[in-house]
Amino acid sequence: MNHKYFYINNINPIILHFGPIKIYWYGLMYYISFLFIYHIAINKNSKIFYYNKINKKNLENLLYYGFVNTIIGGRLGYEFIYNIKLFFKNPLILFEIWKGGMSFHGGIIGAIIYILYFSKKNNYNFFRITNLIVPLIPIGLGAGRIGNFINGELWGRVTYNVPWAVIFPNSYNEDKLFILKHPKWKIIFNTYGALPRHPSQIYEFILEGIILFIILNKIKKNNNNISAIFLINYSIIRIFVEIFRQPDIQIGFFYNIFTLGQILSIPMLLSGIIILYKSNQSKKKWNNI
Repeated sequence: MNHKYFYINNINPIILHFGPIKIYWYGLMYYISFLFIYHIAINKNSKIFYYNKINKKNLENLLYYGFVNTIIGGRLGYEFIYNIKLFFKNPLILFEIWKGGMSFHGGIIGAIIYILYFSKKNNYNFFRITNLIVPLIPIGLGAGRIGNFINGELWGRVTYNVPWAVIFPNSYNEDKLFILKHPKWKIIFNTYGALPRHPSQIYEFILEGIILFIILNKIKKNNNNISAIFLINYSIIRIFVEIFRQPDIQIGFFYNIFTLGQILSIPMLLSGIIILYKSNQSKKKWNNI
């Protein structure tokens, strides 16, 4: 295996440090994403929300509490799905948001629970609310993936074939186990202290953040299928990107092929297809009346 130069991800996850107070890039990414979502909803899309009889106060509550519930759901989902043993040993790790560890699927459940409550309390149609909100979700997804990259977590699989492969020093322990089964990588490991990997966080930033945002925001705002289109597109993207993403070491592969991320995306994909089908069937019945 020929020697080659790789980018080494040595970004400090801490932006500023004032005594005991630390400001992390990861937390800042989510804060910035919330500001963008708030700005677009309040200033750019305000007429759409108001047309649907959602006043500014309700809209602000929807954005704020929806965001908080997404974070809570994301943390709970990650700890229960990917980190359950450590969580039971030390439940306080749930609050260590700056260290990373967010489950999108858990975040979606947290958001859905709040939107169900919000819709019932204010007498709104649930899907009308989700159709207004989902075009903004890729902003949070993209910001989270940048945070993952800066944190040097959720890295991709080992590769030598792409010029943009990245060395993630945090993968050291996992790479030591890898070279036991693949000794040909030992020279590179000894040279860099870790192995080159796909920057799968950047792949997800591009696909889940930028591309999905463009797709959802190109759809007419009065389209009742936006939620279904989001579920379908996100699931397909996630299933694809997982091909390049290294599964969590404590989870591994299912049947030596599938990752947990792919398996969790299948119910989302099926839900999107069912919602889309039922929505189109209802539209046909309405048009035939």
